[in-house]
Amino acid sequence: QVQLVESGGGLVQAGGSLRLSCAASGRTFSDYRMGWFRQAPGKEREFVGAISRSGAAIYYADSVKGRFTVSRDNAKNTVLLQMNSLKPEDTAVYYCAADDSRYGVISRRASEYDYWGQGTQVTVSS
Repeated sequence: QVQLVESGGGLVQAGGSLRLSCAASGRTFSDYRMGWFRQAPGKEREFVGAISRSGAAIYYADSVKGRFTVSRDNAKNTVLLQMNSLKPEDTAVYYCAADDSRYGVISRRASEYDYWGQGTQVTVSS
């Protein structure tokens, strides 16, 4: 299995940027598809973006497309979420997650992911 630890959250003004990092340990990092999700108070956990094992395929939620970028460095066992042009509605706890599926399309459903980090809070003030 893999252990995941997020970092980089914080308070930022609308229009600002943050970069979240997720460090993995345990099994071979490149075995996993990686996803970012977020959960705002009173809301369900929602998909933000995901990246294939090699990094060749990346998918985004419509709400963040053009503003957020997911990347990974398999040599450093790290997946990143660069967030630009942040909006107050981006405020949430952000989670990285690992999916050890080897076939099929990369999932946007939280239930398909096997391992989760503890989350990091992102707050965007207006």
